[in-house]
Amino acid sequence: MGEPRSRRPRAVGDAAEHHDDPRVRAVLEVLAGDALEEVGARWAVEPVLLSRWVRGFVEAGTAQVTNRPVGDIARERDRFLTTFMHGLRSPLAVAQMWVGLLSDAADDGATVTEIASHLQAQLDQVDEQALDVELLTAAMLGRLTLDARRVPVSELTDLLSPRCEVGGDGDQVEVDVDPALFTRVLRDLWGAAWTAGPAPRSVRIEVRTVNPWVELRIVRDGDPIDPAVLHAMFEPFDRDQGNERVTVGLYLARALTVVHRGTIGVDQDDHQTTFSVRIPDTRLSIVTT
Repeated sequence: MGEPRSRRPRAVGDAAEHHDDPRVRAVLEVLAGDALEEVGARWAVEPVLLSRWVRGFVEAGTAQVTNRPVGDIARERDRFLTTFMHGLRSPLAVAQMWVGLLSDAADDGATVTEIASHLQAQLDQVDEQALDVELLTAAMLGRLTLDARRVPVSELTDLLSPRCEVGGDGDQVEVDVDPALFTRVLRDLWGAAWTAGPAPRSVRIEVRTVNPWVELRIVRDGDPIDPAVLHAMFEPFDRDQGNERVTVGLYLARALTVVHRGTIGVDQDDHQTTFSVRIPDTRLSIVTT
């Protein structure tokens, strides 16, 4: 599955401004006394999700004021790093094996070329996993900056494989995102829709404008995915289909979506599973009320 060449995350000293972030605006309206259901309807957000934002907002503020970090975050980070480093051993061990074979094949040019190809594939896998961790760590620390620009959705979906038509409002809808990072979000959701659970009959992309959001939906037609599997996919220590290495699952996609001031989720019934990601529709002016 192709994608633009990934760049390393750029760290900054201060977090970006959030005064125009619809998530923060919605939370502040609830904290100011507006009814949660009314605010949810105003911002096109489910009350359950909005309640979770408010709870997280208050917990984070309390941790900052009391100088006591939330324990679950630290435990999750430590568990992820321990498991992830264990998972790196597999591609490194394979790479070491291929290096060892090089000396035995020094006089066979064709064999050396084949070994070099296998070795490069393993090293690329290590590099990709290392980049995932760099991006995830930078995002979690609020130190990931976006090189955002307005692009049509087609620029973000053209490299997905297998390719498909973009339904709904179409692929010419423009969004303000960091193309390199947001393409990773769509790539991970697209891959999850194709590989998780029973083989799907089809997978398609839809774009919808849901004021004040642009919603991109990866719709998977087929038997439902086991709920436990769906939950695990958003955890940062999931395993790939071959159970050979630890991956960041959709945890990185969620982190990169948050950096884009958006939300990510999944919904399914007996016939369809929909992975959705929402980002603010910057074509609209958010009016202070």
